[in-house]
Amino acid sequence: MVKELAKPKAKEKSEKVHETLSGIPLKPVYTKEDIKDLDYDRDLADPGQFPYTRGIHETMYRGKLWTMRQFAGFGGPEETNERFKYLLAQGQTGLSTAFDLPTLMGYDSDDPKSHGEVGVCGVAIDSLEDIEILYKDLPLDKVSTSMTINGPAPIIYCMFLANAKKRGFDWKKLDGTLQNDIFKEYIAQKTYLIPPRPALKLIQDMMVFCTENVPRWNTISISGYHIREAGATAAQELAFTLADGFAYVDAGIEAGLNVDDFVPRLSFFFNAHIDFFEEIAKYRAARRIWAKRMRDHYGAKSERSWKLRFHTQTAGCSLTAPQPENNIVRTAIEALAGVIGGTQSLHTNSMDEVLGLPTQKAAHVALRTQQIIAYETGVANVADPLAGSYYVEWLTDELERQANEYFKKIEEIGGVIAGIEKGFFMKEIADSAYAFERKMMSGDRHFIGLTSFKEEAPGSQIEILKIGSEYEERQTKRLKELKARRDNEKVANTLEALKVAGKEGKNTFPYLLECVEAYATVGEICNALRDVWGAYRENAVL
Repeated sequence: MVKELAKPKAKEKSEKVHETLSGIPLKPVYTKEDIKDLDYDRDLADPGQFPYTRGIHETMYRGKLWTMRQFAGFGGPEETNERFKYLLAQGQTGLSTAFDLPTLMGYDSDDPKSHGEVGVCGVAIDSLEDIEILYKDLPLDKVSTSMTINGPAPIIYCMFLANAKKRGFDWKKLDGTLQNDIFKEYIAQKTYLIPPRPALKLIQDMMVFCTENVPRWNTISISGYHIREAGATAAQELAFTLADGFAYVDAGIEAGLNVDDFVPRLSFFFNAHIDFFEEIAKYRAARRIWAKRMRDHYGAKSERSWKLRFHTQTAGCSLTAPQPENNIVRTAIEALAGVIGGTQSLHTNSMDEVLGLPTQKAAHVALRTQQIIAYETGVANVADPLAGSYYVEWLTDELERQANEYFKKIEEIGGVIAGIEKGFFMKEIADSAYAFERKMMSGDRHFIGLTSFKEEAPGSQIEILKIGSEYEERQTKRLKELKARRDNEKVANTLEALKVAGKEGKNTFPYLLECVEAYATVGEICNALRDVWGAYRENAVL
């Protein structure tokens, strides 16, 4: 009997494509041929030397560790004040303030739109009185204070300054950072008040005022973090963030400021995602791009203008609700990338942030994660320890190349504001987010506990911080009492003066300061701004 011929085997599955988290294809190994055009003096140099690829300080963390700044804010100002004091007692070296959604959107706690959101995702702030409680007994002249606020940022900052003045602090000694990056709101986070062009005017006014009166304060923290959280790739985060930075530099020059008088007070805020080497390369490329642009394009003479300083936060979008303890590991790896990448300030996410606001225990573990990296691992002993790695140097070059391609596109469409108005940034991010989601759902990307190594039964239960309605009730009660005892005629006069200043193109910052000192509320001031310039409505991007 004739033996039947064996059927041909099915075609072997094609070899898995290896790539970075952002989709950059990778070879199995990198050699000196991949960086044959690298010039040490031109492209790297020693740490502390132009173009600062290897870090902005000669000895980096040997001289001073990064600022450990845990994000805090929930309920009312009383609760957040207590959390600040707890974190400082545990060794935190800077304050970082999270505000609730109504505050971010410019609504008071008693506004119908605020119902159910007061104090839920951050601290509720309605007036100068709340700021006085929030920072009560805290040494504002000795710790750096960060505030994550954008649309109403100049208003909240005026409240901070008014409180500091009442407590006798010299503004020239205050040190801190106001996020105040309105461009990334239109691009990614969406907590905006008014259209982009008048919003930029408010920022210009503040830059001028602070350059003269609060010289140590970082007036804008140009934020790529939220751009990345919205679904951008590492190259998009790098390019869009720096493009925003260049636009703010242009705005400062347009306002009559000298580059070297205000650029040193611009800082950056980057995401630390889970692809270890890609993130390190991103930070190195960012420093190099910024240094070259400031010196060669803007003609900055001061090294302080050339040095890109940045805060880092570990990636909230990398956290998973299933098996939340895994998030401690993710955060540690991401924080390590930020440190090796040369960050000046760091926030480590708590394991429970995908479920709710951090509990005190989870925040404690997150802070200890930074301290273990700082004091036990040895990574703070040497500046830029991965310099010279064929892979890291190639990846740094590749991210710079992709960023430069985006800069050309942004210039061709008319700049950042034109890009916002045309939906360019939003579409680019949406396309990247969709591509990543497809890879994750197909199994090409693994999320341990979520898409891989899942457990049928729920794992260990962790405590979740829940914000009840009592915070909203207390805030609305305090607000009602404030409005009953303040000088309401003075409030009305200051709000009217602010509107006139806005219509006449004057510097609005002194008028904002007068409003908050009269105890006008965030909502009242924001409504005045909307009366002048209108509320912004975004065009849909398909």
